[in-house]
Amino acid sequence: MEGTIRALILGIVQGLTEFLPVSSSGHLELAKYFLDDHSVAAQSMLMTVTLHGATALSTIVVFRKDIARLLAGLFEWPVRQGRLYFGESQLYSAKIVLSMVPAAAVGLLFDKELEALFDRQVPLVCMMLFITGLLLLLADRARTTDKAVSFWHSLVIGLAQAIAILPGISRSGSTIATSVLLGIDRNEAARFSFLMVVPLILGKMAKDIMDGAFAQSTEGLVELGLGFAAAFVSGLLACTWMISLVRKAKLTWFAVYCFVVGGVVLLVYYL
Repeated sequence: MEGTIRALILGIVQGLTEFLPVSSSGHLELAKYFLDDHSVAAQSMLMTVTLHGATALSTIVVFRKDIARLLAGLFEWPVRQGRLYFGESQLYSAKIVLSMVPAAAVGLLFDKELEALFDRQVPLVCMMLFITGLLLLLADRARTTDKAVSFWHSLVIGLAQAIAILPGISRSGSTIATSVLLGIDRNEAARFSFLMVVPLILGKMAKDIMDGAFAQSTEGLVELGLGFAAAFVSGLLACTWMISLVRKAKLTWFAVYCFVVGGVVLLVYYL
């Protein structure tokens, strides 16, 4: 299939699935398989990172007020009894930074090994979709609480995000499910989940730029640009109502979706 059309389709798939707990990276790998995309592992990973960067940008646009408040708060140090202390914005930002550590460490230490997983590994993706479904079922049965995110919670949620680097494990699904199982309010879980990934994805893109990955890409900057634009626009349009859906809908329906997609694709792959 022509590269530009493939890039547009992949961008739309990324934009529509990033904000649902169904693994956008897993859907990208399945889409590459059915589109007969034979990119080498490094190029496939580069396209995936580019598309995730686009939806990270759409997340910034949608959460611009929250992000602006956090950034403004970083420079507003409250004074109590003549002494400076950490305010709410500084603490919340510190929790986001802490949540990034596990995934950043895995990404830096196992960069080449991870690339091999983004090479149309269909059986792996399907099995990981089953695991995502199980996580969502567990989370849907957790009792509702109104806990705020603590530093300990941030680290545990960060570990879930690190595991979700695997294609087929939903990043938002695993982090939201982990948050809910820890007793965190679902609305806060969704907000923290979407905010915590933004600096991580942008950092990965910055690393690839400094390493010259985009300049050396045989994928073509045009294809990467078209995929980025498609993912950004579709993500921007889908983000608001999809986030609302994740907050209000039962996660069981997404679990059923993961089971069905994983099972059907496995049958098609092996038959």
